[in-house]
Amino acid sequence: QVQVVESGGGLVQAGGSLRLSCVVFGSIYSIGAMGWYRQVPGKQRELVAVVSSSGIADYADSVKGRFTISRDNAKNTVYLQMNSLKPEDTAVYSCNARVIVTSTIYWGQGTQVTVSS
Repeated sequence: QVQVVESGGGLVQAGGSLRLSCVVFGSIYSIGAMGWYRQVPGKQRELVAVVSSSGIADYADSVKGRFTISRDNAKNTVYLQMNSLKPEDTAVYSCNARVIVTSTIYWGQGTQVTVSS
């Protein structure tokens, strides 16, 4: 019954900003690490950013200084603030979350981000 839902994707021009949101519904246990991944056709999925339950964040080198991951534990929500977007950021962005106790990782369906030149 756990469901992960992303939102906030869209089309923006290079240099613009976008904020993605991801909400975990239905978990009766607390959420541990949460992260954002992205994937384009023909390429393997890559980690964009991850944040632990204590707030420690890590980022892919390609987005450092431009993206910020944050979370609201009371709402089981993680955000990805994306600034100074580049065309190479175009991808389907997916959120995942690890449920404590069950040690199960859940994935959302993804949200499309397209950055035009």
